[in-house]
Amino acid sequence: MEMENPRAVWADVAKGVCILLVVLWHTVNKHYLQVDWQAGGAIPAMWGFFGDQLMTLRMPLFFTISGMFAVSAFHRPWRVVVRSRVAKFLYLYLVWMLIHTAILWFTPSFDTLSARSLGQFAEQLTITPPNLWYLYALALYFVAAKALKRVPVPILLGAAALLAVVAAADLIATPGNRGSLLQNFVFFLLGLHLRPHIERLTQHTTWRRAGAIGAVYAIALLAMAATATQQTPTIWTAVSLIATVFGLSAAPLVARWTHIGAALSWLGRRTLPIYVIHMPILALLHMAVAAPLSHASPAAQTALAATYPLIVTALLVVTCLLIEYGLKAARATWLFDLPTRRALVDSRR
Repeated sequence: MEMENPRAVWADVAKGVCILLVVLWHTVNKHYLQVDWQAGGAIPAMWGFFGDQLMTLRMPLFFTISGMFAVSAFHRPWRVVVRSRVAKFLYLYLVWMLIHTAILWFTPSFDTLSARSLGQFAEQLTITPPNLWYLYALALYFVAAKALKRVPVPILLGAAALLAVVAAADLIATPGNRGSLLQNFVFFLLGLHLRPHIERLTQHTTWRRAGAIGAVYAIALLAMAATATQQTPTIWTAVSLIATVFGLSAAPLVARWTHIGAALSWLGRRTLPIYVIHMPILALLHMAVAAPLSHASPAAQTALAATYPLIVTALLVVTCLLIEYGLKAARATWLFDLPTRRALVDSRR
């Protein structure tokens, strides 16, 4: 999504950071930690801990920004926005679910949710979304928010927060990514209904304030981990809220760094292809290198243990963007947007 006003730069920076964290976490959790690291000491465990803790940041911040970007559409009639805000994301969700299911069929040992039957596919498409759940959530959240437009905002936010608390505390069954789907609705609503307040926060942020919030976030993470209270009601949601405020405070400051800010902003405008393409590529990579890595020499494992997740994350991002470029050059734009009749005709020429 392209935005021209200066405030959009920080939002794209935040999105760029979030997509990097998503790819990094998948790399660590689904590939790196599945390798038999006989050397490297505590480094693999540290990567696992780091990835798990940042779950409180990446998707809550992602959805808060998505909610902010949905404000204009939220106030328009259904007939104007149903295509761009609902049909588009459901279409992409279905198309890429079919692609993922087909590719992941050949990687059965890869640790991710993938349908092995029509019944499982139907379940994942509707109530237990797989790794593409963010696309599904964008459509569902917008429909729910617009349908509940007449509900007073404080009541709506309170109900969504309660839903997040219940899901995070595992008080209801949340197989697959159903828990994430329930937990993050409140952050989408925060971005949607509190956009003016968020913009004021980002406009007046300082390094001192961001540092203080970051310190509170770090202490909260350590306390939650030390006391194993991740599933204690309200704890996870509260820490996620602190993380989101930290992300909103830090992103505008990072955006001021000329080269880093520009690079992250550029990446943040290209999150879709990275999000939908990286998992099958990671699965194929895992099938190819997991066994050799597990049997590598202690010296090789020690050398790779610390940096391997970063290397793979960078390679995945670059590969995804190259694949997107190739697909669009081949006029397969229907893989990244809901096609119009004219686009379908042009693609067949």
